[in-house]
This record gives sequence, C-alpha cells and structure tokens, in this order.
Amino acid sequence: MDITKYNRETSFQAFGVKTEPAIILIHGLGLCKDLWEDIVPELAKVYHVIVYDLYGHGFSKPLDSEASLEIFSTQIIDLMAYLNIKKAHFIGFSIGGMINRKLAINHPEKVLSLIILNSPHQREPKLQRIVEERADQVREEGVSATLDDALIRWFTEKFRLKYGNKIALVVKWRKLVDSKSYASTARVLALGVNELINQKKNYKIRTLVMTCEKDSGSTPRMAREIARDYNCSELVLVPYLRHLGLMEDPRAFLIPILNFLRGSNKWH
Repeated sequence: MDITKYNRETSFQAFGVKTEPAIILIHGLGLCKDLWEDIVPELAKVYHVIVYDLYGHGFSKPLDSEASLEIFSTQIIDLMAYLNIKKAHFIGFSIGGMINRKLAINHPEKVLSLIILNSPHQREPKLQRIVEERADQVREEGVSATLDDALIRWFTEKFRLKYGNKIALVVKWRKLVDSKSYASTARVLALGVNELINQKKNYKIRTLVMTCEKDSGSTPRMAREIARDYNCSELVLVPYLRHLGLMEDPRAFLIPILNFLRGSNKWH
C-alpha cells in the first residue's frame, strides 16, 4: 500500500490513477483502512481508490465531540475537498454503509454510486436492545469488552481456527482506537439507523447492497429493506459467511463490486 498521508485530521492512502473515477472506502466500527487491503489492488487497476480511517480509529485524530453520522459524512466531504475529488463511488462496510447513506442524503451531487456492505437497517426490538447494551458495555468497560464475542459473530469457526493471523489483525486494529471515540461511535451504530430510516431516501442513486447469509447483526432481511429504499438497486447475499465475510472471502465481494461498478460507469 502507498505511504499513509494526512489532511491534518484524517489518515488516508490513495491508489490508482488520479484521472480515473474515484472510489472512497469506509471501514467499520473498531477497524481501520487496512480492512480493504485484499480488494484495493484490483480496484486500483481501474479507479482512483481512497481508503481512510474514521475519526478515533487507526491513525486519524480522536473525536472532539460526540460522534454522529453527520460528523463522519462531513469528514468524507472534507477529505474530498482536500483531494480535489468532485464525485465518487462510496463503498461502506457496517457503520460505513450507514455513513455513505447519510452522505447520499446530504450530498447526492457528490455520489456516483453507493455500495453498502453488511450494514444494519431497522432492527427487531430484541436485537436493538442487545446492540445498545454492547454500546453501554464498551463505554463502561473499554474497547476490548465485547471483542471476544464479536469475533465469534464476525467469522466462521473454521476461519478462526485456520487463520489466526487474520484474527490477530482485527485485535490489533481494535487496540488502535481511541477509547472515548470508540464508545461514542458504538452509540451511532446502535442508534443511527433510526436517523436513516426517518430521513428522505435518495431514490435516484444507483446502489449495490450486500450482506452475508449468517450475519446476525446486518441480516439478509435488513439488506432487502435497504435495497427497497433505492429504485436503482442490486442485492447480493453471500452464502454461509458472517459479518466479516469481506475478510474471509474477499473475492465473494470483489467480483460483484467490480461488475456493479462497470454498470455504474455506463449508467452515468
């Protein structure tokens, strides 16, 4: 990967050719821009690819106020201005898929397309309580309080046993986060879905929605509901895998993403 750069507040890396259409990739809670390392090389053959760390994650600055989808979407707009990017395709994983939806609501003129990966939508009451309890737990006990259980939810048992090096990466990324920023962002993951549901949808943006068959927090039902919010949407369900199927089988995501982006270029 290229040398990490900063725009004073945000740590980012850029790949590919600047004259090609831009893709901005948004990682999930407790992760960092290195989440995308298995798919960036293929994307960078055709596009100008930007990966970055959310505030309080990786090597970006900590949050100086309570987290919100507004703050995180504005972080992207500021990064685009710094890089002189007028429009981009936005790929968001988990809370990243909430952030790119918020950006599309506020700044549809900046969006070439949306790709929403393993991202939550309206939860059933029991699951909503569980997610809120996890957010409370990390606020009280620290960033690693929920990690062991999360690894079970995120990866298949076979993968956890065989690829300890990948699991160690996720643990490393969690240790990079700023504790206050993480706790605040966990509340956004828990409560921000309602904000998206209650705001006007942008039906004209071409959208790819993906999740995994065994993702217990961003379920196939949720993915179908997100896809219904956009008239120009495609839905892909990845069999067998869990929340971080993106790490377990990158090509299961990369191939649909590339096919979708080729269609987006024609559509625009």
